[in-house]
Amino acid sequence: MINYNNVKAVIFDLDGVLVDTAVYHFEAWHRLAEGLGYSFSTVDNEQLKGVSRVESLELILKWAGLEKSKSEKEALLQQKNDWYLELIEQLSPVHLLSGSLELLQKLEERGIKIALGSASKNALGILEKTGIVGYFDALIDGNAVQLSKPNPEVFLKGADALGIAASACLVLEDAQAGIDAARAAGMQVIGIGEAENLKGADLVVADLGRLVEKF
Repeated sequence: MINYNNVKAVIFDLDGVLVDTAVYHFEAWHRLAEGLGYSFSTVDNEQLKGVSRVESLELILKWAGLEKSKSEKEALLQQKNDWYLELIEQLSPVHLLSGSLELLQKLEERGIKIALGSASKNALGILEKTGIVGYFDALIDGNAVQLSKPNPEVFLKGADALGIAASACLVLEDAQAGIDAARAAGMQVIGIGEAENLKGADLVVADLGRLVEKF
C-alpha cells in the first residue's frame, strides 16, 4: 500500500513511463541484432528495459553467441544510438503517454519535487521534444551514473539532488530492473504496465492517469 501522504518527491523513469520511446529502442536493437545474424524478439527486448546501452549490447552478443573486440562493440553501440536518434526526431508532445502531463502538472501544483531517473543518455533531448523538461527539479540520466539498474545509484542520486530522504521518494517504473533498483534504494515504487512483469512493486497501474487523483 502506497503512503501518498509521506511522498515528498516523485522520481520518474522515462522510456515506457512518460514517453513511448521503448518502441524506438526495440526497432534500433532489432535492426542491429539482425545485422549480427540474431533474431531479436519482444521477449528479449523486455529484458533490456531499464538496462544501459552497454549492458544491453553485452546481452545481445551473449544470446547470439558472439565475441566482439572493444572497438567493434563501440562501433555497434554508436550505430544503435544513431538509428535511435533518427527515430526519435519525430517526437513531440503528442507522444507523451496517457496521464503523463496531467500527473506532472498535479505534482507541480502540490509542491511535490520531481526528478528523472533514467538509464537513457538522450533523456534531455526527449524531454525537450515532448515539452515537459520544465517540470523537472533534477535530471539523473545515463550520463550521470556509473552503475545501471537494478543498482539503486540513479534513484539515490535523484533523491540527493532533490534534498529529499529516500524513504519520502516514490519511483514510477515500467521495468523489473527499475522496480528492484527502487526497492534497493529504500523507496516506494509503482509499476507502470503488467503486474506479471513488475514483481515487488507496491502497486501496479496501467498508466500514469490512474495516479493523478491520488495526489
